[in-house]
Amino acid sequence: LFNSLNISLSQSNVFGAAGLLYPLLGACLWAAVVGYKPVIIVHGLFDSSGDFKNLQRFINESHPGTNVTVIDLFDRSASLQPMWKQVEGFKAAIYPIMQNAADGVHFICYSQGGLVCRGILSTLSDHNVESFISLSSPQAGQYGDTDYLRYLFPQFVKSNLYHLCYTSIGQRISICNYWNDPHHRDLYVNSSDYLALLNSERSNPNSTEWKKNFLKIKKLVLIGGPDDGVITPWQSSQFGFYDDNETVVEMQHQDIYLRDVFGLKTLAARGDLIICSVPGVEHVFWHSNETVFHMCMEKWLV
Repeated sequence: LFNSLNISLSQSNVFGAAGLLYPLLGACLWAAVVGYKPVIIVHGLFDSSGDFKNLQRFINESHPGTNVTVIDLFDRSASLQPMWKQVEGFKAAIYPIMQNAADGVHFICYSQGGLVCRGILSTLSDHNVESFISLSSPQAGQYGDTDYLRYLFPQFVKSNLYHLCYTSIGQRISICNYWNDPHHRDLYVNSSDYLALLNSERSNPNSTEWKKNFLKIKKLVLIGGPDDGVITPWQSSQFGFYDDNETVVEMQHQDIYLRDVFGLKTLAARGDLIICSVPGVEHVFWHSNETVFHMCMEKWLV
């Protein structure tokens, strides 16, 4: 063959060239075959898409070629809009990305965004989300005197915010949609237009359909930690919450888990519920902490 092509290469050169060429071809073929699924990032309270550059870089360094989209909606003060309004807005922006991803997509949803994503997953019957990564999100609700609370409601503390949140006016503010006062449980259940419905803590005619939709995810990854400083209690990021004595009851002992109202117990039985707790991370640094990415997210974004 070499003679017919008038190529004079020594045998060692041929093998040397092949030794370089074959791994290169193999890498190209591997990249073409693997094709990482698109990643969709939903931000939290007072954030914007520009806050997630580090997370985008982590993803693209570990999984080159991944299509990463940070949804640029309800930024900054607009993130105080009612949760259902945000669900519909984010859903409209995300749905075309899903439709163009035959093999599915991944969600990384930070802080309040984790509750937005739950709303999308519950109400969108044909979603194709593989991994839902909930990054320090108040999944069981929020009840704490934080800097956010003092900034938003300077005249209130956690013990009296229910006077505002559990009214029709209060329910027009996102944080009130998941404010969960353990000392006024009945008011929360009857007044919360968002979290109490998502958790089927109030009678919800859509609960069976929402559970079916939510369980289409392949993995639920719940990330949080004891030094968060904003999500209160921090265990809410993993569906733990206060009882009426403000003692934290872990997820496995919560009524929403035991009754499997929207699928947590089913996910655990399937082996698809992952808990990742990381100490030493303050709330605003979860999405820019490379250790958190490698420990809790990287392996689920394939």
